[in-house]
Formats: sequence, structure tokens, C-alpha cells
Amino acid sequence: MAAETHAMDAPDATARRDLAVRAAVEQGLVGGAEGTPPLVCLLDVAGIRASAAALTAAFAAAVAPGTPVLHAFAVKACPLVPVLRLLAELGLGCEVAGPGELALARAAGVEPQRTVLDSPAKTVAELREALALGIAVNADNRQELDRLDELVAGAPPRSPVGIRINPQTGAGTIDALSTATATSKFGIALRDPGAREWLVRAYLDRPWLTRLHIHSGSQGVPLSLIAEGVRDLHALAEEINTAAGRRQVDTLDIGGGLPVNFASDAETPTYAQYAAALREAVPALFGGRYGLVTEFGRSLLAKHGLALSRVEYTKTTGGRRIALTHAGVQLATRTVYAPAAWPLRILPYDAKGAPKTGPPVPQDIAGPACFAGDLLATARDLPELAPGDLIAVPDTGAYFFTAHYGYNSLPRPPVHGFRTTPAGGTRFTPIRPAQPPASLVTEAGGDFRDALL
Repeated sequence: MAAETHAMDAPDATARRDLAVRAAVEQGLVGGAEGTPPLVCLLDVAGIRASAAALTAAFAAAVAPGTPVLHAFAVKACPLVPVLRLLAELGLGCEVAGPGELALARAAGVEPQRTVLDSPAKTVAELREALALGIAVNADNRQELDRLDELVAGAPPRSPVGIRINPQTGAGTIDALSTATATSKFGIALRDPGAREWLVRAYLDRPWLTRLHIHSGSQGVPLSLIAEGVRDLHALAEEINTAAGRRQVDTLDIGGGLPVNFASDAETPTYAQYAAALREAVPALFGGRYGLVTEFGRSLLAKHGLALSRVEYTKTTGGRRIALTHAGVQLATRTVYAPAAWPLRILPYDAKGAPKTGPPVPQDIAGPACFAGDLLATARDLPELAPGDLIAVPDTGAYFFTAHYGYNSLPRPPVHGFRTTPAGGTRFTPIRPAQPPASLVTEAGGDFRDALL
């Protein structure tokens, strides 16, 4: 059995992280010894469980008894089958945006009736498969609705079907992630001339349209703006049902996009705060008239991921120290290309995995890719790093090492889940193996070496 590192019983998230770093070194998952991996990524299983419990509890406390609620995890945030399987065991479904993510959800054992298909560019084949399986479908645009008309052919589909709207409520602080702007590519623009009338008519003409969908939140979007979009969604559902003279729209898919705090270990805003903001803006939302679907991703996983890299070399250039590590653009693509929007913390550890202390020195934390901008941090005040030390990058459990970027053919790093044992030790479980060179060759067309000769 692997060695375990012992400490206090039931440590909090910060203590679990420090225990995991030390244990990763002691158990040979990462470190300075020859043959030891220079980079490993970790997911805190207890943290994931706690976030899932907080989400389900916040909505259970808010909705009227008997209200159906599906929390569909956004697979794009962490497309790892063991993670999807864990979340399914905790009662969550999956929101998928294409055949790849659907395949992952099915491999994890997520039932079709707990799966939602969203994408602005669904093919006929994708729509046909979803309808055959009974997967919920949110149509993005008028032309997609025409395709669904042909596929449904007048008969009620097995799948719940709805339309995504763009409430055009405005952008947050990160333009590239704001989905509810005046010109967003997603959904039917609710405030465009004639759009609202067209939507009501579309539902009246299609009794099988029973859902409405929105996704107005994302990183950089305040709770008030998210809630404003949900309020507009609810008002449209009421208008459609009044026009239909019956409860045709029975479910509101309110999306996800709860922002994450990357500045500290504090988990803010909370799901309880999110539910409270919705209750204030849309008092009738939780009254039981509508079933609810959510599509959270980043907020469930981000705080529970840690990238851990060896410092390979250090040097000084232009009077500033640089630590060259194995964690860079392949893991933190958004941070490297948009550092102001996606700042990350850097936590220093010594070669034995203990938190490193000492006078702070401005240092660049550089990745391994061959371009000058491959930096996780610039002039960051840290204890002076040396070869063999470790840097840990927290809050990377969603959209960072889980969504690999193959610059320089850098391989995907191994991912392990970790748990604290009753005795206060740390136990690791492989989630994804390190990508071998042979796999990179295959991806690069190695089987067709002579194809162009």
C-alpha cells in the first residue's frame, strides 16, 4: 500500500491541499528525483462532494416541495469520465455541447433523461440521436427549429424540447465569456424587433415545445445581471402559457455561470447567495409552477483542482528572476493569453512538499512552451524559488488542466483524485494517465507517415 502523510483529522480545504502536496512528493507522483513526473494535477474529492451538496441544498431549500430540479453539470468545464461518474452518484446530470461530450456522459453512466444537449451548431445527426435517446434539446435558432420540425414530423418527441433565448441584458467584465450581450451568438435575441412575438407564435404552433432556456451567467458576470436574465425568461414563459391558455412551458432551464473567486481560498459567491438573488429578482421562480434545470460547471470544480509542477531551472534576466516550470499554456491557456481576466495564484513549496517561506522576491513563473508569453505570473512576490522546488496553482479544477491545449505537442499531464483518510493521511486515485509519446504521434498522423509522398 502506498505511504500516507498524517496530520489532523478532517482538515479543511487549505489543509487538505498542503497534505496532498507533501504526499504527492512522498509517494512519487511529482518531484525532483530522476524518472519522477515533473507535473501532476490533483482534484480534491471531498471538495467536489461539498460543492455538489451545497448546490443541491441551496435549491432544495428554495423551491416548493415536489418541484422537479435537475442540476446538469456542464461537461466542458471538466471532461473527465470519473468526475462525471462521481457527480452522477451525487445526483447530478450532464449538460453536453456536442457528440464528444455526450459520449463522455454516456461512458460515465449518465442517463439520457438526466442529459441536456446545448450547442449553437447541432448537426442533423446530433439532433436525431438526441431525440431517439430522449435527451432534452434546447434549440439555438430559427433554422434549428426548422430542422426539429422535420425530425419531429408532427408527433410528440420523446425528448423535452425548448428554445434558448438571449435576454440581451448586457456583458460582465470578460467580453469573450458574456453570453447575454446585444450581439451574442447564442439563442434568440429577445429584444430584437419582432422576436418576442415570433417566440410566442413558435410555441403556440408547436405544442411539443415545453421548455425555455437561458444562460446569462459566466465568470465576470454579477449575480444581479444573471438574475435579470432569469427574470426575463420567467416572464416570457408566463406570456407563452397565457397565450396558450394552458401550462405549455413546464420547465425553465436557467443555465449556470456562477462566478468563481480566484483571489483566495474563499468560495464566493455561494449557491445559497445565488438562490437568494433569484428569489429577490423572480419571486415566483421557486413557487412550483415550473420545473428547473441548472447547468453549473466552473463553480462546482474550479476550487478543487491543483496543478503541481517542479521548478526545473531559475535564472535572472534584466534584473528579474524567472522560475522555469512545466506548468504553462497547455494547462492555463486563458491565463497565458488573457492574464488580466484570468489571474491565478502561485503557491510555493520546497522540494519535500512543505510550504516555502522566506523574504518575497519578484519572480516570473514561466511555463515550458516556446513563446515569450508563456507565463503564469509576472513579477509575483514569492519566496525565492530554486530548482527542485514546487509551485502549486490552485483553482484549476475547471477549464484549466482539464481542457488541454497542445502547444509544442506538450502531453496531457496525469490527473489524480485525492482523499483524506480517517487517520489524516492522503490517498490518491488515478483519474487520467499521463499521455504517452506514442499517443501524440498517433494524433499527429503517425499512421499515415508516407501519405503525402
